[in-house]
This record gives sequence, structure tokens and C-alpha cells, in this order.
Amino acid sequence: MNKEEILRMVDHTLLKPESTTEDIKKLCDEAIKFHTASICIPPSFVSFAKDYVKDKMKICTVIGFPNGYNTTEIKVLETKDAIDNGADEIDMVINIGKLKEKKYDEILKEINSIKEVCENRILKVIIETCLLTEDEKIKMCEIVSNSNADFIKTSTGFSKGGATIEDIKIFKKHLNSNKQIKAAGGISSFEDAEEFIKNGASRLGTSKLVKIINK
Repeated sequence: MNKEEILRMVDHTLLKPESTTEDIKKLCDEAIKFHTASICIPPSFVSFAKDYVKDKMKICTVIGFPNGYNTTEIKVLETKDAIDNGADEIDMVINIGKLKEKKYDEILKEINSIKEVCENRILKVIIETCLLTEDEKIKMCEIVSNSNADFIKTSTGFSKGGATIEDIKIFKKHLNSNKQIKAAGGISSFEDAEEFIKNGASRLGTSKLVKIINK
């Protein structure tokens, strides 16, 4: 794959808490210039970004971020608000404690509640792989496969680890074929990105690839 093809699979991301409006504006300009799949930004900037990019770029935002332990009701309200402000895609964080407690039905219900609000918009489910056992990762593949979500996603980028090739291989093996995979966290080169894509990722969450090509 060439770099342009890879960039079209990137959610150009800026989620740092110190992000400013000027930072988001720059992110939007870069995403439009390099034709990335979307920008992924904090909810508080969605309205500004939508007005700024118009229809030139998809806007993705995060729900229950980064820890996932908001109540389902709050996550649903967050999602409604994000969509009202112009979000085109939603990346939600699961309640990891509930996964540890094997409350699988509650996790599935939450995912579907958020997807119902999303309607035809893409929903990606962040499971924070670095905090999970292999069995828990496989279980989340099963839950996402049985859900109405569109993607399973590795990481927030705010915990102790990001995406690994091994995680993508687990997803590819255990996920239904109609679900897609997003790798995020720690993707720092085009070589890394291509390896993730070869192993099954169809979307990448990173800011570093645009920085590399923009030098």
C-alpha cells in the first residue's frame, strides 16, 4: 500500500486534554489535505469542527472516554449531544469492570443502546485490550459480533498500552466477518500501519502518520 491509501484509513486523532481550538483547526486542515477517513476529537470541539469542515471531513468523537465507567444513561446522553453537534462517528468505551465481573448482557445492552441513538452512523467499541486477558478479548469479540456496533477498537491511547498485532489477530479470528477492526494507540510509522492493515484492521487511530508525511 502507498501512504495515501493508508491515510484514507486513518482517524486523524487529537484527544489530549490540553487541546485548544487552534489545535483542532490545524487537525481539520491536515485531515482535509491528506484525505483521512475522519478526525477524532473531544466532544466539546465537535460543533466547532462541524462548522469549520462543513462536509469536507467526517467527524468522530469519543463517549465514556477514557475510562468507560459512566452510566449507560450518561453515555447515551453524551452520544445524543455529540450527534446533535454534528458527529458522524462515535467511539465508545465499554465498562471494563463489568467485563471483569462477567456482566456480558449489560455490556451488550449498553452497546446497542448507544447504537440505537447513532442510527446509521458508525459506532466503534473500545475495549482497552491492555487491561484484558486473552479470554476477555475473545469474549468481547463475541459480544461485539452479536451487537449492532460496526467496529471493535483496541485502545483509548490513555491506558498502559496501545494496539498490538497479536490483538488484531485475535480480533480477526474471533470476530464476525461483518464487523470491522480499528487499531489505535502507539501506531507511529507507516510500516506499523501497514502491518496492522495486513492483519485485519480497516481503520487506524493515530496522529503520527500525518505528522510524518507533513514534515
